[in-house]
Amino acid sequence: MPENCVVLSGLSFSWPDDTPVFDHLSATFPGGRTGLVAPNGSGKTTLLKLVAGVLKPSTGSVTVDGLLGYLPQDLPLSGELSVAEVLGVAPILHAIAAVESGDVGEEHFTTIGTDWDVEERTRAQLDRLGLADVGLDRLLSTLSGGQIVSLGLAAQLLKRPDVLLLDEPTNNLDLEARHQLYSVLDDWSGCLLVVSHDRALLDRMDRIAELDRGEIRFHGGNFTEYEQAVEAAREVAEKNIRSAEQEVKREKREMQQARERAARRASTASRNLGSAGLPKIFAGTMKRSAQESAGKADGTHAARVGAAKAKLDQAERSLRTEQKISLELPQTEVPAGRTLFAGEQLRVRDLFPDGVDLTIRGPERIALTGPNGAGKSTLLRLLHGDLAPEGGSVSRADGRIAFLSQRLDLLDDNRTVAENLAAAAPAMPPAQRMNLLARFLFRGARVHLPVGVLSGGERLRATLACVLFAEPAPQLLLLDEPTNNLDLVSTAQLESALTAFRGAFVVVSHDERFLAEIGVERRLRLEDGRLR
Repeated sequence: MPENCVVLSGLSFSWPDDTPVFDHLSATFPGGRTGLVAPNGSGKTTLLKLVAGVLKPSTGSVTVDGLLGYLPQDLPLSGELSVAEVLGVAPILHAIAAVESGDVGEEHFTTIGTDWDVEERTRAQLDRLGLADVGLDRLLSTLSGGQIVSLGLAAQLLKRPDVLLLDEPTNNLDLEARHQLYSVLDDWSGCLLVVSHDRALLDRMDRIAELDRGEIRFHGGNFTEYEQAVEAAREVAEKNIRSAEQEVKREKREMQQARERAARRASTASRNLGSAGLPKIFAGTMKRSAQESAGKADGTHAARVGAAKAKLDQAERSLRTEQKISLELPQTEVPAGRTLFAGEQLRVRDLFPDGVDLTIRGPERIALTGPNGAGKSTLLRLLHGDLAPEGGSVSRADGRIAFLSQRLDLLDDNRTVAENLAAAAPAMPPAQRMNLLARFLFRGARVHLPVGVLSGGERLRATLACVLFAEPAPQLLLLDEPTNNLDLVSTAQLESALTAFRGAFVVVSHDERFLAEIGVERRLRLEDGRLR
């Protein structure tokens, strides 16, 4: 493994409209496994594209030591391609087949090279990634999104790269596929650079690289250790701020006291000079001397106040901006044991042909898991009432169920954040609505932005505000892969909101850390048309 696998030197990049992304960024990624983290919009994907050569920097250079493999977040693959074509082994397989059938043309041996075992290696790689039942002649159009991601990773690994770049590799993967990916990466000995919001994957890294305000800082250890270091640094910064604030107050107080003492001395001296009968010229000289002495003392104190303020400014700059949401949601409380949903023998052709039974009582916290394609999203739609079952009986709590789909499409994109909240909670006074939006980190002009221009994290916060404080407030929340495409800060905000929620919820998620943080008490697995 190379000592330094990727080196960035004075890297600058701007979009065609001159929006800057990086300005003379320099960093060295050592060998081993590095997780790259930052809020959405900071340039993580852009950086991987620059390293992979998909984008070209305006200035500076990128050096990669060895053969590079790159798995982008959105795979540009056609549904008409075969698995063998995606894996890049189709020409070699065709050449081997031609030789085995008696065609000994030189071009076939040139194509094959030393890869006579390519089919065995390919099948072994697919097996390790949970694609044992996927034939090499199968078309991409017949595969799920998760299978396509796993296939894309297999294609890169078959290249035997020295350096591997992965952009959100666990997106769209179910829990089993995630664990298979973890196992493959654990056994891989090359240099790895991963962009991910999957904390379980980031906990398998040797170090975390934090992209912040156009700079990269490295933290030794995995993501949990990085979080602990960040929290420790926050505590130190807060302590330094408190100390600097006290120092500013003390210096200001001492400066004011010095001024008062000087004023008293000047007043006393003026009276004494007047009663002493000294010549005016001598008295004036003494008065000027006293004023100059007081001025020098005042300047000294002012400099000390300035120095104390500078220390406070430095301490405040070292403190990371807090992006937490703190909520109280008493209006969502559900009496223990109250039935919020009851369904018997719910049938949907091809998914639940024999019917499923499900009862949800307050305030249960339920995780709905299962392989991709099992019908989890369909079951949530049945719970909400978007989809009518083809058989069976349903009973729901009236008007108290809210559904957050993967698309977060509950709000009106053309209305502002404030207008959407006003529509959801018309009886809430305008001033209270503004205060509420501030608690969801919408302040100043941002409350008047149309929802359609918000980032993914902002859209989540706006949706949560409108859902959790709707009139009437929901008592059952249904969430479909809510952490997909959320950055780590937004995921923590969602966890905070769900922790404060006092009703019941059913959440579809493959993120084990997320499920643990929100206090899931009951797990249901949907597989082969059965709910267990």
